[in-house]
Amino acid sequence: MQRSRLRSLAILAFATAALAPIGNALAQGAWPTKPVRIIVTFPPGGAPDTLARVLAEKWAGLGQPITVENKPGAGGNIGADMVAKSPGDGHTLVVGTVGTHAINAALYERMPYNHIKDFTPISFLASTPNLLVINKNVPANNVKELIELAKKDKLFFGSSGSGTSIHLSGELFNTMAGVKMQHVPYKGRAEAIPDLLGGRIQMIFDNMPSALPLVQKGELKGIAVTSAKRSPAAPEIPTIAESGLPGFEATSWFALLGAAGMPREVQMRINAETLKALAMPDVKEKLSKLGLEPNPGTPEALAGLIQSETAKWAKVVKESGAKIE
Repeated sequence: MQRSRLRSLAILAFATAALAPIGNALAQGAWPTKPVRIIVTFPPGGAPDTLARVLAEKWAGLGQPITVENKPGAGGNIGADMVAKSPGDGHTLVVGTVGTHAINAALYERMPYNHIKDFTPISFLASTPNLLVINKNVPANNVKELIELAKKDKLFFGSSGSGTSIHLSGELFNTMAGVKMQHVPYKGRAEAIPDLLGGRIQMIFDNMPSALPLVQKGELKGIAVTSAKRSPAAPEIPTIAESGLPGFEATSWFALLGAAGMPREVQMRINAETLKALAMPDVKEKLSKLGLEPNPGTPEALAGLIQSETAKWAKVVKESGAKIE
């Protein structure tokens, strides 16, 4: 009996020793323990896609495959919903946008997810102004001339999807300028640009990283940015506010979130890895050239931003009368 008891104690000691590293790892927020998917709610080529691929590249040394999956549609709701319904273990993440995590809640009559309760905030990633770009043949070179033209002719503005900041920038412009430009939604800005270049739509309030190269090549005219201040990436381009619509401001922002129920230690581990990646000099330089301003922070700061932006854009949606079934 004594021998049996000693044998049991030995087995218990062995098991405890074997499990100790696992316990310690969990206490430290072990992540990732399996492949990680970063969901981008828009097609490749835009700012959210760029940010996701930067993280994937910098996380490559964490010991697990990191993949970026583009799941566009419904103003970002399709991809965001996939993450909302995934396990909250930190292995399926989303680059949330001002659309998916502030605007859509007011714009859509039925949402497939609750943009606050169904997600774990991890970190703000970056922000960028939208750039008002117009077809080269549109007879306007500034905001004042564009407003005058819109009051006389039927103009169409494209967007990367209903409910995005690109869409609502146009609706806000309509309201503040007293015009009625027609919104034309696309599944992503990559689908809208060919129509803009071809003249089938006249303009788009595109994200700076996507639009600026086309302006620099002379393919489109960039007449104003939507932020309160001029962008360091293109300081020669005035703001809409200084061009005749005082108080106009509509900034696109991007954040990293996971599904609800994520353990705090995992949440903070991903937050730390995110801050580390975005602080790297090569990353900061790359994003700056694209007009993206990285500003990662705490999960609590992101949660506060989502609350305040939800209230702000609900007001814009109500005043514009925009609604999607």
